[in-house]
Parts: sequence; C-alpha cells; structure tokens
Amino acid sequence: MKVIEKPVEIEQGDSFKTILSKYGALALDKQENLSELIGETVGDLDIEKGTLTFGDVEFPVQVLGFYMEDANQWSWAWDNEDIFGSDLIVSSNELKTIGEGFEIQELISPVLNANYNDCHTLAMVASSVLDMDAYYSIAEEGLDIFVLIKSDLIVENNSPKKFRDTFYTFQKNFNIYPKIAFESYTKLKGYGFKPHDDFALAKIGEARVMSGFTERGNVTRLLIFGDDER
Repeated sequence: MKVIEKPVEIEQGDSFKTILSKYGALALDKQENLSELIGETVGDLDIEKGTLTFGDVEFPVQVLGFYMEDANQWSWAWDNEDIFGSDLIVSSNELKTIGEGFEIQELISPVLNANYNDCHTLAMVASSVLDMDAYYSIAEEGLDIFVLIKSDLIVENNSPKKFRDTFYTFQKNFNIYPKIAFESYTKLKGYGFKPHDDFALAKIGEARVMSGFTERGNVTRLLIFGDDER
C-alpha cells in the first residue's frame, strides 16, 4: 500500500515557532536567490508606483508592514490602508485572513512588540506562505518598511550544496524545530523525503542530503552524498 506523504501546511494549534520551522528555510532560500541578482545594490522604494528598484532592475511589490525602532513595534500594512492604499496591502490582508483562520495572534494583532529580527521572521513566514519570491526591508523616514516581491527575474538555485548550506544556516540562527524544518524545506522544494529513526534524507536528483538528529531533534550532522555536490 502506497503511503501518502503529508503535505506542508499550517494546522490548527500551530505556534508561530512551528510555522516558522515549516516555512522559514524556504524563505531564506529565496532571499539568497534575490541576493544573487541584486548583489550589494540598495533598493529604492516608490510607494506611489508600488515598485522597488535596484539599478536597472524593477520589481512590483506588496507592502507587508513596517517597524518603528524607537518604539520597538511592528505594524501590519493591513491596518494602515490610509498610508499605503488598498492596492499595496492585498498580500498583507491575505496573510491576516490566514492568521484569523488558524488563530495565529502574531498575524492578526495590528501592532506587535518586536525587535528588528522578529520583523524578519514575520516577513520570512509571509514570503513562503503567500508564495512570493522574496522580501526586502527599506529604511524610509524613521521606518523600516518590509515589502514582498513576486518576479520571474529572481532565479532559483536548486543545487544540493545550496540546500544543505541554507538549512544549516537556518537551524543554526533561528529558534525553530530542526526536524520539522528539514522535512518541510525538503517537501516545499519538491524533493523526495525519507525519514529514519535518527536521521532524514532529502533526495535531490542523484544526490542525497542527510541530516542527523538527536533524540531532542537537534542537528548532529549534515552531509551530501552523490554526484551533484556542486
């Protein structure tokens, strides 16, 4: 009997930490794709046009929210239509609807006490859950405005090495559940996933990325096997 693999999705009762574990590695993967395209160029946001420009490269954007460092506060764009207009907060409203459906307080509270890193985790979740290609933060008149980008100009890098390195960085630098993160990242990338008692495999073409885990779910080793180690 064929086993039907469980898809990656938000479930009732998921904490924000669990949701970040499921979707954050893919978001980090997307951020690295954006960095490959724009390099060190600083973006220029035009709210009136709804565009973000990096030199000759221009993206249409959706505004997710903004951070006020002096107040240590994050505000969602869906609660600030008077600032951004309805057309630029469509995605923010979509995320709010998801938050309401699953009772995720971080997504439905208009204002959150937060630091700058917290804002990035919110944007990472939004980027993946809403199937965007990246997000970006721009400093504008005392605010850090976070926007979402959807563009075919951002090209995926699907090498096993990138997968391994991205997962390593994610589980090392964020407060997440590594076993959930590895399984979710693998499935969201469309790779084959095979769990074992104390390790799991991601099947990427002819290559295999193996992550070992302790009984508590922490990563013990992260290795690539196969011909595609580039």
